[in-house]
Amino acid sequence: MKKFFKYLFIGLGTIILLIILGITIWWNIKSDTQKSDFFFSMENYKNAIDYNPDNDYAWMELSVSYNKAGDFKKGFKYLNKAVDLSPSSHLGYRGWIRLRKIRDYDKALIDFDRLDSLTPNFIDYPWSENINFLRGECHYGNKQYKKAIECFNTNIKEQNEGWADVHSFVYLGLCEYELGNYEKSISEFKRAIEHSKYVPEASFGISKAYYKLGNIEKAKESILEAESTFDYKRDDVYNEFLNEVYLSEIREFKDQLDK
Repeated sequence: MKKFFKYLFIGLGTIILLIILGITIWWNIKSDTQKSDFFFSMENYKNAIDYNPDNDYAWMELSVSYNKAGDFKKGFKYLNKAVDLSPSSHLGYRGWIRLRKIRDYDKALIDFDRLDSLTPNFIDYPWSENINFLRGECHYGNKQYKKAIECFNTNIKEQNEGWADVHSFVYLGLCEYELGNYEKSISEFKRAIEHSKYVPEASFGISKAYYKLGNIEKAKESILEAESTFDYKRDDVYNEFLNEVYLSEIREFKDQLDK
């Protein structure tokens, strides 16, 4: 029995040594690019960059956690490197960050426009959103409402109306409202509700537009709709949207209508 265990341990030791030797040989025959890809797949982005400083996706992924945490100085140090290495792959994300998190609309537009020029005959979707929807948000943020309307309409055309983000119509309503076109804004807000029954942003916009037109009863109907559908609002734990609404402002406006 003792001899059995002795040979068993010797056999296991030999197997382990062969495994280690095999892994060592396997690793040594890999190119630095392959080693970089291996570490990237393991989400070890710093080691991926150590083996291949041109691994643009590793630079980009390294930036994500810093951008989410609001450390844009460090995040953009890595993200800018990714853009330098492969502009067409990462300009969209950088523009998206500049729009949604930093509110630097002009620089976001520069990134989106440059990306669009690099990808002719192709509709870009930075961070999975239509590029013209994002451009529209930039122009809306800059209070360039006519330019925003052009972009949102282009976005709707590109995606086909039935598939477009419902907030394309909400933004169209907001832009028309800001331009003083209250009846047109109501029409656009109603388009949003036609595509999705519960859109508190649209109902709130309709209420405010009816108020401007002096139709208080209609305004009251719509503000109640906004309040009752509030749980369906556009929301993201990481970002505050440009068209985001809050229950407090809905109720404040409701009280104003009741006076």
